[in-house]
Amino acid sequence: MIPEIDLLIKHFNQQPWNQESQRAFMDVLRNEDFFHGKGSNDPAFSARDRINRGPKSLGFVLLEPNLKLTPAGHKLLTTKRKDEVFLRQLLKFQVPSPYHKPTNKATHFCVKPYLEMLRLVRTMGTLKFDELQIFGMQLTDYHDFNKIVHKIELFRTAKAEHKGSYRSFKTEYLIKELKEIYSERINRGETKTRESKDSTINNFLKTQSSNMRDYADACFRYLRITGLVNVSHVGKSLSIVPERIADVDYILKNIDREPVFVDNQSAFTEYIGNENLPILMTDNRQMLENKIQSEFPSTLISDAYTLDELKDLLADLIEKRKKESITDQVAEIKNHRQYNDIQEIFEKIEKKEIYDAPLMLEWNIWRAMTMLDGGNIKANLNFDDYGQPLSTAAGNMPDIVCDYGDFLVCVEVTMASGQKQYEMEGEPVTRHLGKQKVSSGKPCYCLFIAPNINEACISHFYTLHHLNLAMYGGKSTIIPLPLNIFKKMVEDSFKANYRPNPTHVRQFFEASKIYAQSCDNEMDWFGKIKDRALHWLE
Repeated sequence: MIPEIDLLIKHFNQQPWNQESQRAFMDVLRNEDFFHGKGSNDPAFSARDRINRGPKSLGFVLLEPNLKLTPAGHKLLTTKRKDEVFLRQLLKFQVPSPYHKPTNKATHFCVKPYLEMLRLVRTMGTLKFDELQIFGMQLTDYHDFNKIVHKIELFRTAKAEHKGSYRSFKTEYLIKELKEIYSERINRGETKTRESKDSTINNFLKTQSSNMRDYADACFRYLRITGLVNVSHVGKSLSIVPERIADVDYILKNIDREPVFVDNQSAFTEYIGNENLPILMTDNRQMLENKIQSEFPSTLISDAYTLDELKDLLADLIEKRKKESITDQVAEIKNHRQYNDIQEIFEKIEKKEIYDAPLMLEWNIWRAMTMLDGGNIKANLNFDDYGQPLSTAAGNMPDIVCDYGDFLVCVEVTMASGQKQYEMEGEPVTRHLGKQKVSSGKPCYCLFIAPNINEACISHFYTLHHLNLAMYGGKSTIIPLPLNIFKKMVEDSFKANYRPNPTHVRQFFEASKIYAQSCDNEMDWFGKIKDRALHWLE
C-alpha cells in the first residue's frame, strides 16, 4: 500500500480521479518492481480496487474533488513509526460511515471492526484463525460482542468433546453458522452469487465461506502490522504482545465504540484523515516515559525531548532490540541449534499446517541458508519488533541475498505452482539477479525454491543459461529446486563432519552451467541438477 500511495501522489496529485487517471495510474504501476499482478483486463477497475479500498477507506488519500494526501497519509509516507499510523487509522475505520453505507438488503452494521477484533483477542486470550473466520466476522454490531464471545466458548467446548477429524468438525460447524446467518436469503431462494452461474445452496455457502476466510485473513494481517498482536503461524492464532497489553487496555478503555459522523461526510473526512486521532497511550508523555523505562531501564530520558523525539527514541530502541534478536537467532542457527525446528517448519508448510505459508517459507529458507554454509545471509523480509517474521520481501528485490565475499547468490522463494508460478516469478527473478550483478560488480547466481517447480519455469531458467542478454547482465545462472531436494541439502549440511564453505556453493552453480551446455534439453538438465543437489557435498 505504501509504495502505491507514494506513486499515486507523485504522478497524479491534485488531478481528478476518473477513468483516464485510473488507467494512467495502472500504466505507471505496471512498470514498478514492487507491483504484483497485471491489471490489464480493466485497468480503471484495477486502479479503483487498489486505491478506493485500503488507501481511501483508511483515510490516507482523498479522491474528491481531486486526488491528494490526507495529513494521515503524509505521516504514513514520512514517519519511521508506520505501525502507529496504521493503528490510528484502523481504530477509526467504521461501518456505517459516509464512505461505507450498507444497502437495505445488508445486515445491520454498527461497528469499528478492528477495535472490536482487538477487544476479542484481548478477551479470549488467544484467538484462532478459524474462530475469527466463523465468529469474528459475524460481529457487525458491537452490541453483540458478548454473544460472539459466548459462541466462541461453545465452539471450543464442542471441539474439545469432538472425536475424529477436526477439519470435518470445523466445516460442519461453519456450514451450520452460515445457514443461520443467511437463513432469510436462503428461504427466499436468493442463492445466486456474482462469481458464478451456479445458484445451488452448496455453491452459495462455499462462496460465503471463502469470503469470510478472505476477510479474516485481511484482518489478521492488518492487526499484525500494528505491532500489538503476535501471530502463531503454527497454531494459527492471535494474541496480544505481552509488552503491549497496557497499550491495548488503554485503547479499549478510552476509544468510543460507537461510529461517528455517519451522516456528515466533511466532518468524517476531517476526522479519519487526522494524523493525531485517536489518542493513544503513548501520546501521554508520562505514560510514554514509563513505557521506555519499563522496557529499556538503562535509557536516560532528557526533559528537553519533545513528545515526537521521545517516540522516535522508543522506535530506535525497539529497532536496536530487533537487530540484536536477529543477531542472536543467526548465532543459534549457525551453531545448528535450530536444525530440527527448521525441518519441522518445512514439513508443516508441505502439510499446509502453517498460517501464511509464503512468509514462513521465505523466513525458513533464510534460516536454512544461514545454517547451510558460510557467508553473510540477508533476508529482505520484514521482521517485527522481536525479530519474528512479519511480511515477505518487497517486490523490487530478491527474497534473500547471500554474500560469499567474491560472489553472491540470490534466493527467490514462492508457494505458487502451475502456470501462475511462471507468470509471477519468471521475469522478476531474472530482473532481480541482473540488478544484483550490476550493483555488486561480482559474479551472481540464483536459487529458485518452491514446493513444486513448474515446467515453464524449468524451460525459462534453462534457456537463460544460453542467452547473453545485456538487460539481465549477460547469461543468467538460475537453478530451480523443489523444496524436498533443498531439504536434503540442509540435512546433508547438518550431518557433515565438517562445515561446508562457499566453495561447495559455487561448484554447485558452476556445475549447472556445464550441464546446460552438455544436456540435450531442459528436463535432462533439471534431472542432473537435482541429482547434483542430492550429492552437493560429495
